[in-house]
Amino acid sequence: MAERDINSEIAALDATLKSIEAVLDLGKLRKEQAELETQAGVPDLWSDPEAAQKVTSALSRVNSTINKVSSLRSRVTDLPIMLELANNESSDGAELEILKELDSLTSAISDLEIQTLLSGEYDHRDALITIRSEAGGVDASDWAEMVSRMFFRYCERHNYGVSVLETSYGEEAGIKSTTFKVSGPYCYGTLSVEQGTHRLVRISPFDSQNRRHTSFAGVEVVPVVDQSDDIEIDEKDIRIDVYRSSGPGGQGVNTTDSAVRITHNPTGIVVSCQNERSQIQNKATAMAVLQSKLLERRNAQERAKLDALRGDTSGSWGNQIRSYVLHPYQMVKDHRTDFETGNTQAVLDGDLDGFISSGIRWRRERK
Repeated sequence: MAERDINSEIAALDATLKSIEAVLDLGKLRKEQAELETQAGVPDLWSDPEAAQKVTSALSRVNSTINKVSSLRSRVTDLPIMLELANNESSDGAELEILKELDSLTSAISDLEIQTLLSGEYDHRDALITIRSEAGGVDASDWAEMVSRMFFRYCERHNYGVSVLETSYGEEAGIKSTTFKVSGPYCYGTLSVEQGTHRLVRISPFDSQNRRHTSFAGVEVVPVVDQSDDIEIDEKDIRIDVYRSSGPGGQGVNTTDSAVRITHNPTGIVVSCQNERSQIQNKATAMAVLQSKLLERRNAQERAKLDALRGDTSGSWGNQIRSYVLHPYQMVKDHRTDFETGNTQAVLDGDLDGFISSGIRWRRERK
């Protein structure tokens, strides 16, 4: 094991984990856990489903954090024992095992460290993501579908739940837009750094002359609205249209006028939902999406006021944030953090961890 100073690596991991434990304040978390368990044990908890959901979600989040920290602490404590055994055995297998555990722990502790940076008011919530094709014609529609697949694969890697609410398909290929909900601890805080314009450069599969094309897809990320957010919508301010679901989809999905589109007249925001057969269910889901978008709009206006007071002239989230170049060379580069990789296929298959962690650190530094 001469190539790596294992003892120094163990000491560094232990120090990092201790700092994380201090930031998270495990004593406070355990007290919160006990209080939430008491609330969750009330016999008539589910007489108010929304309040019950809030309690159980908070308890799940606290339990997840405590269990994660405890597991990592146990693994770090075991490392010196593993090292001693490996040195006594003097076998390649034992050496490989501890090196593998070191690499695994380094990655896991780094992920947890990133979570400690997610301290925003809505960071712990689920996320609503909307992806739209922008400039680039049919290539942009195809690119928007590729971006949505990239996020779906990322969510699979992290065991996040995904529920597609609405998809509008392109005329020739790809999609015009799609909206989906991502459920899991700190989904909004994690994925909000992906908001902005994603740019693709490649040889177009839709160009008979095999020319290079540039296309764009816009990504919008908003937190799922909570009952405490006080987002009220006046029925007089909205227009509700019903229509028949379109595109490839299951038995009965496009045989009834169950899809719902809601237009919020004061802001011009339009949301749709077609994932359920019931028009009532689709309307309820679309209203929830509209509330989330109005919440983000209100927060954006508040941030803009603060930026104006601070004299902040930096680019907005809506600007181009990342380029994916497939020709004449292979590279994905984030323009905010300068993080880049040449493994474009891995990124398109959902390997976004490096981009997201560097984005979260970049955002914290700006604040």
